[in-house]
Amino acid sequence: MLTFRRKAVNAVMLTLTGVCTFLAVGTLLFILGYLFLHGGTSLTWDFFTKLPTPVGEPGGGMANALVGSAKLLLIAMVIGVPIGFLGGVFLAEFGGGTFAFIVRYTTDLLNGVPSIVIGIFAYTVLVLPQKHFSTFSGGLALGVMMIPIAIRSSEEFLRAVPVSLREGAMALGASKARTILTVVIPAAKNGIITGIMLNLARVAGETAPLLFTSFSNRYWSEGWNEPTAALPVMIYTYAISPFEDYHRQAWSAGFVLLMLVLTINVSARAILAKRGHVAR
Repeated sequence: MLTFRRKAVNAVMLTLTGVCTFLAVGTLLFILGYLFLHGGTSLTWDFFTKLPTPVGEPGGGMANALVGSAKLLLIAMVIGVPIGFLGGVFLAEFGGGTFAFIVRYTTDLLNGVPSIVIGIFAYTVLVLPQKHFSTFSGGLALGVMMIPIAIRSSEEFLRAVPVSLREGAMALGASKARTILTVVIPAAKNGIITGIMLNLARVAGETAPLLFTSFSNRYWSEGWNEPTAALPVMIYTYAISPFEDYHRQAWSAGFVLLMLVLTINVSARAILAKRGHVAR
């Protein structure tokens, strides 16, 4: 009787986990299919190479938004990655005191701040003094959002490096700094890159901070000190417009953005899996 009960419970739980897995994967496939179904007709070469058409006219594309998103993410990486990585190194290798506790606590608080609040911060710091929107202010907002995750992920991957590697390097006469640079960081390299890529995927779809900072632009944005278009903002703008062609392009842009985020996530998981294989 007890054996039958265990088998019954096992079968029920196995079925439930299978159903939940199917629902999770099915939801993603449904969203991808729905986006492609509604915006597939606008996924032409013009979509990736042409500027938006005047209001009410069909056709055109979102080339400016694609380039603008790339520029914003580049600025975000330049700001967020070095600060987050160096902060993670400090917490992992020297973070045993009260100051490190304060840094961790502050980082966790910053990670919980709504993105729209960070957008207002960047608006106050850059947009208001300059009296205009800019690509740099949008990149700053996204970069600030990247910092807490970069710090915590870098710290966790560095802490995962076995202590024996550190002790072996120092036993051979290496200093603390040399051990970190030549042993610890290379050992955690793939994991840190994975964390950065997942962090980048997270901020790639943010819209609220960009409404306050980079705003938008229907043309090419020259340099870094002008308003620039971005895929999330263009999706929002086109989705609330009264024109059917704009709606289709919004669906197409949503599909492209989701595929971009999905590609980054899959690549990051592949790098992490390779790290685990090498570690074994």
